[in-house]
Amino acid sequence: MRSLTAGWGIRGKDPEITALIHRNTDMWRVSRNDTQQEPVKPMKTALVIQHLTFEDLGSFGPLLSQRGFAWRYLEAGIDDLTSLVPDEPDLVVVLGGPIGAYEEDRYPFLADELCLLERRLAADRPTLGICLGAQLMARALGARVYPGPAKEIGWKPLHLTPAGRASPLAHLDDQLTSVLHWHGDTFDLPAGATLLASSDLYRHQAFTWGRGALAFQCHPEVRSRDLERWFIGNAFELAAASRSVPELRADSLRLGPTLERQGVRCLTDWLAQQGL
Repeated sequence: MRSLTAGWGIRGKDPEITALIHRNTDMWRVSRNDTQQEPVKPMKTALVIQHLTFEDLGSFGPLLSQRGFAWRYLEAGIDDLTSLVPDEPDLVVVLGGPIGAYEEDRYPFLADELCLLERRLAADRPTLGICLGAQLMARALGARVYPGPAKEIGWKPLHLTPAGRASPLAHLDDQLTSVLHWHGDTFDLPAGATLLASSDLYRHQAFTWGRGALAFQCHPEVRSRDLERWFIGNAFELAAASRSVPELRADSLRLGPTLERQGVRCLTDWLAQQGL
């Protein structure tokens, strides 16, 4: 298996640094005014599995950079996931997408994602799933994923459980922010998982499992300025669901900035809990 640290792209900028060079766990800082190499603490690493280019880390990307992560995307279905070492990166994030977590017959790479997640979760290493990522985590933990009763697309609040209010999701309380929902599938709560949040349409909106797994059916990571790409890329789905793009755009401009702040606060607290 090849090392996940091979080929990391270092994101974020530091005015004191002109180069960051690392090989596996060795890193060196080179300053503008001093060519002498000084050993520094290795950067934290994050692997981000992406299914659509416009469904990215959103507001979470700059936060990871600020917290000292070197992170990179892997494109599901394009990049080879089978040779990776699942427990090597400090953080794994699995993002959303328009396919079903149960459609391995149409999208065989899903089997590789599930295998990676099964091994990652078994090691109880920090793992964050969003939308399809949450559904894949649920499947990897033995739960059923299936089509729900209706499309849930738009901005609605979360209803936190007592466990959710005592967790980093307290920043996403319905008195503080709405979140973006964009899905039609749902999942059973995995055995041993703790339910953190529900919505009006779907009971299972967020859960935690073990020490290191956090899954969101909704989208706490989105930035309102990026959502025009979603409206274009999902034009057929929106039309089929009779959803008004002008209304979604207006809601995104009105509610998105608050979610960006609260989502970053939620992730900040969760990363701190993970020692990251």
